[in-house]
Order: sequence, then C-alpha cells, then structure tokens
Amino acid sequence: MKRFLQCALIALLLSSLALQPAAREAEAKQRPEQNIKQMVSSMSLEEKIGQMLMPDFRNWKKKGESSAKGLTEMNDEVAGIIEKYRLGGVILFAENVTGTEQTVRLTDGLQQASPDIPLFITIDQEGGIVTRLESGTNLAGNMAVGASRSSKNAFRSGKIIGKELSSLGINVNFSPVLDVNNNPDNPVIGVRSFSSKPELTSKLGIQMMKGLQDEQMIATAKHFPGHGDTAVDSHYGLPLVPHNEKRLRSVELAPFQKAIDAGIDMIMTAHVQFPAFDDTTYKSKKDGEDIMVPATLSKKVMTDLLRKDLSFKGVVVTDALNMKAISDNFGQEEAVVMAVKAGVDIALMPAQVTSLETEKNLARVFEALLTAVKNGDIPMEQIDQSVERILQLKIDRGIIDHTGSEPLQKKIKYALKTVGSSKHMKYEKKMARDSATILKNDKSTLPFKPKKGDTVLILAPYEEQTAAIAKTISKIRKNIKVVEYRFAEKTFEEEIQKKIDEADYVITGSYVIKNDPVVNDGVIDDSIQDSSKWATAFPRAAMKYAQANGKKFVLMSLRNPYDTANFEEAEAVIAVYGFKGYANGRFRQPNIPAGVEAIFGKAKPKGTLPVDIPSVTRPGETLYPYGYGLNIKNGKPLHKGGS
Repeated sequence: MKRFLQCALIALLLSSLALQPAAREAEAKQRPEQNIKQMVSSMSLEEKIGQMLMPDFRNWKKKGESSAKGLTEMNDEVAGIIEKYRLGGVILFAENVTGTEQTVRLTDGLQQASPDIPLFITIDQEGGIVTRLESGTNLAGNMAVGASRSSKNAFRSGKIIGKELSSLGINVNFSPVLDVNNNPDNPVIGVRSFSSKPELTSKLGIQMMKGLQDEQMIATAKHFPGHGDTAVDSHYGLPLVPHNEKRLRSVELAPFQKAIDAGIDMIMTAHVQFPAFDDTTYKSKKDGEDIMVPATLSKKVMTDLLRKDLSFKGVVVTDALNMKAISDNFGQEEAVVMAVKAGVDIALMPAQVTSLETEKNLARVFEALLTAVKNGDIPMEQIDQSVERILQLKIDRGIIDHTGSEPLQKKIKYALKTVGSSKHMKYEKKMARDSATILKNDKSTLPFKPKKGDTVLILAPYEEQTAAIAKTISKIRKNIKVVEYRFAEKTFEEEIQKKIDEADYVITGSYVIKNDPVVNDGVIDDSIQDSSKWATAFPRAAMKYAQANGKKFVLMSLRNPYDTANFEEAEAVIAVYGFKGYANGRFRQPNIPAGVEAIFGKAKPKGTLPVDIPSVTRPGETLYPYGYGLNIKNGKPLHKGGS
C-alpha cells in the first residue's frame, strides 16, 4: 500500500508536467513542491537514506566465481542490492561500458532493478584524458578547448557527450571540470581544466554545461571549491590550498559562482583542505596526527559557503569517498556520516561492494547513517531536504517520467546510430585541429616536407602513441619510411643514436605529468640518465643529438603543456593537450593526429596557450605566456584576446 501511494504521488507530480508550458509554470508554483514534500514524507527513513547513496559496481564476483571482473551484464545479485537498499544511483566506469549495445542493456537492467524511483546513472565522461566509454566520441579535452578559445567548441563538446550518454541510458555526467589549473605541478587536474584563468574557465565551462543540459543530461561542476592549485593528488593524499579568502573568491570560486548563477544541476566536492574557510582539525585514523577537515566533510564549506553564501539550490555529490584523502584519514562509515552531516546530498562510492560477501561494507555505511539520524546527530529535516532535491532533479531532467520507457531494441538502435556517429567524429577532429598550438618554429623547421624515400623516426613513451603518429603519417605521406621507438623507462644509448643517424626527420612525443629535471646553475643536468628520469632525460637527449646532427626535429607535448619548458632548446615545439593514441583498432583521442597534421602542413594549427608556462631553468620567469601561439605559415604570434 505504501509503495502504491508513492507511485500515485509521483504520477500526481508528473501530471503537472504534462500541461502546456504556461499552464505548467503556473501549476508548478502551486503543486509540485508540495507534492515532492508529500512523497518524501511517505518514504521510510531507510528509503530516504538509499536515495543518498551512490555506489559503484565496477567489478563483480558472482557467487561461485573465483575473482571479480568488470560488471558488463546485469545480474540478480546486483539487482538485489539496488532493491534492498533502495539506492538512488550508481556510477559506471570503463569496466562497465565496453560497447554500445552492451551499455544500453546494462543501464536498462539497472533501471529495472529500481522501478519505483529511477536511478541516477552517472559517469565521468569529461572528454580528453578522462573518458569511460570504450566506444564513442572521445573529443580533445577541456584544455584543448581552452586553447581554441571557442565557446562553440565548448558547447558542442557538451552536446555531443550529452547526446551519446543519453542514448546509452546514462543521465548524469560528472562534468564540466571548473578547476582553475594555475599550479603547473598539479598531478591530477592539468589538461582536465580549461585554463589557468577563472574568466576563460567560467566561459567555456558554462558553455559545456549548457551543451550537456541541451540534451537533458545532468551537468555536474567539479571539484568544489577548487582542485586546480594543488600539488597532491587526492586519490593518494590530502591536498591543501593555503590561499586567503579574497584570493579564493576571485579565482577558485569564481567559475562555480558563475555556474550556479547559470543553472548548474549538481556540484561535486573536492577532498581538499581550505583553511581560509575551515581550519577545524580532526585526528587522523592513519597516523593519529591532527589534520584539517577537507571540504567534502566540512559544514562550513558545504553548507555555510556553498548553500548559504553562494546560494546553490541543487544537488551536492561527494567526490569518490574511497579516495585515500578520505579513506586513509577518516574511515569508511565516519566519512559518510561526516559528509552528510556537512550538508552533501549524495555519498559517492561510500563503500566497496564487489560481491555478496562484501555487501557488508555497504550495510555498515547504511546502518551508520540510520543511527546518526535516529540519535539526532543528523537532523531528519536535513535528510528530507536532500531527498527533495534529489527527486526534484530527477523530475526536472525527465528521469522520473510518466510516459514510460521505450522498448529496449529501439533504445539500442538509436544508440548505435548516435554513439560515435560520423557527424560527431567530424566535429571531434575539427576541435582538435583548432587547439593544436605551435610554441616554437625556429629555422622554419615546420612544416616537415619529406621527399620520397626519406625516413621519419617517431620517438614516444608508449606503443599507442607511436602507433597514432605512424598511422596518421601513413595517411598524409606515401613512399616514406616510418620507424617507431618506445622509450618509456629507457635511457638514451647507442642504439637510438644509430636510429637518429639513419633518419631525416625526428618527431619526439613528451609525456611529463610533473616537471622534475635536475637543474644546476640555471642549466638542466643532462648527465642524469637513470631510468627514473626517463620522461625528461630521454627526449632531451634525443633532441640534443638530433639537432646537433642536422636532423629536422620537433617536440610534441602530449599531455600537460608545462613540460615544454624542459625542451627550451628545441627548434620546433607543438602542444596537443592529449596523450591517448591508437589502440584496439581506433584512435582514442584526436589530439595526436591533429598535431601530426600540423607538423606535415596538412592542417593550420590555431591554438594559443590557455595557461602560462613557467621556465624550468629560471624560477619566477615565464617561458611561454598565456595567449601565446604561432602562425605556422609566417611564424608570427596569433592573437585571440584575453579570455
């Protein structure tokens, strides 16, 4: 009877949405809010808590199996857990989404396990280096869009991602990233950010948000209050941002405030300490040391700053609570209780559940929240408000929909036509070409113009990167020899010298997450050739040897453009903002091909830097400033204005 009443309330709520727009607006002012409150009041505390939990089922070990593997097909065990805890949502990872038809079947199965209140089915599909879909359009990524300075590219990125995810049955994207990446040593954000400037980050992030929402996709701004100025990855440690409140409001918070004003649906928290907003200490469970509470677990940040000060009315979701910044220091159950107590609405990945045996982890978190509410540690009113926000968003974005679900085969057919469509792939290539940035072209090294029989040597860290460069060259130039060499964890020895001697042109891809060269008296010490320094030492040695022997050489920065400062002596430098290459029969990102096309004169790179690149050898100086980029044809700077 109770379940019937809840369904009836949902139907009543949705009846107002079936009205004509003008009537619907008038009706909405009178009834839906009240009806949502009625619906929430009819739910048990257990059902409310369930709506606030969002675990992953990345890997699953079925009863009788020896090990866990990626959950790609729905099964009764997972369905039973969703139903038992009345879960509000799940997050998918690459292990779950290996093909288009497979993903549609999986999301359909997940929703069938929650017939009363449909699930948030979420994913991190940022574009660029953080993509989960094994099929589909990968796009060039946020910093590449920043290099293009194009609002149209940002909107189009959101729209393509939103359309593809929606066709697959996914309704929440944990994007856009609104972190302002103003720390070149940031190990986790980097090219996931649009820019080091809050103005450009805001402009492009909001356009991506609008593109997602245009496809009824829930957009999520992350990582609040900002993960851009950190040198620690919160997956492995607890970062701290030491700036004062004035600076944080003008830089880190600015994109989030603008996104809130523009109508962002969700905001994801950061596991980062912000003493300017909350310097409360907690005794770490890891080592007993006093540590400051990170934003995710801080009421001063989640409620006082985000809700009251910035006036955010939407849904707040934590970043994954299994990240070491949280799990090592606070413990599983206590972290979830602290997060909800701080004011978040959804606890993401609150416990590891990979089998029926490990279901007890989720049960402990569930019981801890129930106890916290029953003993008054978390007010019931706060729980009700969170569930109201969750249900309101599910209605606003059509997740709770009275029209019913389309037949599965129809969904599959539409998804197969949509995901990775030729139209989307065309835009993907164009956006990558718009972003490629020429930073140096001494002696008119570029474009390369090899003659018949010439040899091009490709040096890059990994096979998929050399393969991407080689395959692109093969489409551009025939009758030339291409030699590939992978240098990850290798030192520069006689073998590679011989390959350079035999080459006419050398393309070297650099993949440096964080600059770490040894600098003595303002000069990089190239005598360091141990394997731990391979990411900078090997390509530097190749550059020096090739240029000393009259070879045409170009350095292609594959990831964070900051690494170009390690190669100041290079005669030609291009940044492409993405390292994924060619694997499993497909290009995993369009960035490397776009860079190769520019190198061989088949595309005109239009990108300008969305960040400053500091000098490695002259601390405090800027090597390449924000907005810098060269016209490959005449070597003159391109000008695209401030933001």
